[in-house]
Amino acid sequence: MYFRLFFLIFLLTTGIVAWSAPITAAEPMLQPEKKALYQRVLTRPGAELVSAPGAKDGKLIDTFSRFYLYAEQEKDGKRWLQVGVDTRGDTKGWVLAEQTVPWKQQLTLGFTNPATRERMPFFGARDDLGRILALDNPAETVTPLVKRIEQGEKDERIVAMEPSKFVDINEQFYLLPILNFDEIYTTAGHKVKTLQVASVTKLEPPPEERKAAPAPSPVTPLESFRAAVVFVIDSTISMRPYIDETKKAVDRIYDRIKKAGVLDKVSFGLVAYRADIAKIPKLEYLSKEFADPAEVKDADDFLGKVAELREAQVSTAEFDEDAFAGIIKALEDIPWNRFGARYLILVTDAGALKGDKSKTGMEAAQIQSEAGELGVAVYALHLKTPAGRANHASAEATYRTLTKNAYLQQPLYFPVLTGSVKQFGKSVDTLADSIIDNVRHASQGDTVAGSAKTSKAAKQSSSGAAKPKADPELERLRALTQALGHAMQLAYLGKAEKTRAPTVFDAWIADRDFADPTKRTVDVRVLLTKNQLSDLEMILRKIVDAADRGVLEPNSFFDSLRSIAAQYGRDPNLATRPEATRLADLGILGEYLEGLPYQSDVMHLDQDTWSRWGPQRQYDFINRLKAKIQLYGRYNADLGRWKALAEGSPVDEHVYPVRLLDLP
Repeated sequence: MYFRLFFLIFLLTTGIVAWSAPITAAEPMLQPEKKALYQRVLTRPGAELVSAPGAKDGKLIDTFSRFYLYAEQEKDGKRWLQVGVDTRGDTKGWVLAEQTVPWKQQLTLGFTNPATRERMPFFGARDDLGRILALDNPAETVTPLVKRIEQGEKDERIVAMEPSKFVDINEQFYLLPILNFDEIYTTAGHKVKTLQVASVTKLEPPPEERKAAPAPSPVTPLESFRAAVVFVIDSTISMRPYIDETKKAVDRIYDRIKKAGVLDKVSFGLVAYRADIAKIPKLEYLSKEFADPAEVKDADDFLGKVAELREAQVSTAEFDEDAFAGIIKALEDIPWNRFGARYLILVTDAGALKGDKSKTGMEAAQIQSEAGELGVAVYALHLKTPAGRANHASAEATYRTLTKNAYLQQPLYFPVLTGSVKQFGKSVDTLADSIIDNVRHASQGDTVAGSAKTSKAAKQSSSGAAKPKADPELERLRALTQALGHAMQLAYLGKAEKTRAPTVFDAWIADRDFADPTKRTVDVRVLLTKNQLSDLEMILRKIVDAADRGVLEPNSFFDSLRSIAAQYGRDPNLATRPEATRLADLGILGEYLEGLPYQSDVMHLDQDTWSRWGPQRQYDFINRLKAKIQLYGRYNADLGRWKALAEGSPVDEHVYPVRLLDLP
């Protein structure tokens, strides 16, 4: 140590320069005005990593590799960046600044399914996009523009188009980073975000390394398209007639499947649920799988597997049951990846226990998120029996949130008025007929089954049976299921054909459909590292603990938050400032949540608001946070969706694409 210090003094006093690059910092450079958020860059196509500024030993880097910035240096009129894949000082070399783009927030986009909206054009200039959004009816300009481009015409304003197939970020991870964003109001009064994005597929290998393209297969991908329909059914004491009708309906449906010639392409499963057996052991089970669609061969096989399904012999403690436990059982135990179309049908005459009352510890929004990430469409056939009248409104609100479908961007909630067994049977038949039609069209290589192009064919039942009388609710069920089938086909084809995000760089898009601004074109994701997610989970637990203690004493709640901020916040001094009245002011939550394009009900919470809420609103708030904590625990255990953003990244720098809606 003394020798190195003496040697350093010698070099400085004698004027000898022993290196041309600055000493590597112990940690990356911080972003301006930040205490813990480091500067990051993404590499452009063709970026090279070199050992020193100006060196000729360049190594090509994968496009969109994420690096932390450790140092900067000018050489021969060019700016060089020293970069590393982690924050622990392990630098990898230098890259030209012009071969990177800054990435302040690790924000990326995932396309929504384009089945029910127009494909999104990518504009080269924000002004071109802005001029269209300023029109009274942007769709009048965009719709014919998109059609012309699809027919091969060029438009200098458009640099790329969204793929016609759905690219599922969970099946085929891709980066569509947000570099900048702005929020505007259209002439019609709709709030739209304009997003500056980057996107590029990996560089093509040189000609000598390219393999000859395989001959196209005579079999279209949709010919292997299969559907799984899993009933998640309340099996408590009041459900006997609906359990029996479900069995009868599946028997009828298999007959139609056989006549349609798709017996090997549609399979049924069943999971039953009740409530916590720790409280009432005679309930026998909380949730139980009776039939796995991957193993069911035909109607007899299904009926044999569910023969033991009976209603409970004792009542549960509350009118609501643990529907979420049944759904999670189905999501976890059914091998959904073997099927292109994935339907989960909840059947119940009660509401759903949630938060602390459910064994899952989650709320409807978190269950919906889990199902959506798996590509599973959740339906609710809500039996509105007279006995549950007082429960109908709250149950409906829960199930509308639970069934909000990411592909269609609307809930798949269908009430069965008066709990009519006959009407319930018709609903199951209608749903099954639409699924069978969709799969039958797919087996014939029809890539647009369920869309307007095949609406005429979709009106006919696969069994040739007469169309039922026009019941508005059944017609809505039929139409949404057909549209959903089309969306699932686009998702299946996108995966089968390895559809990629468009090859563009630095373009602008709108986050809403031009024709229907209520429909999102993209979902915003925040790429959190394992360390960030763990920190977020830990802080939320401490906030929840403080809230549990301070529900009846608001002052003690915020005193506890100040103590947490002093101990775990990015700047302990923030906790002592009298003007720090919100959670965001205390610096408890990570800086990676600040500046995101969303409104957080946690960050803006202050003591006055907490006091005005009253105990019930406070309990609801706490339960929402607890549900998110449970979801983060599931993220940590979901090894398949953690991704490295650069070669050689340590595990704790891998990222998870967390939806904005799932943040606190």
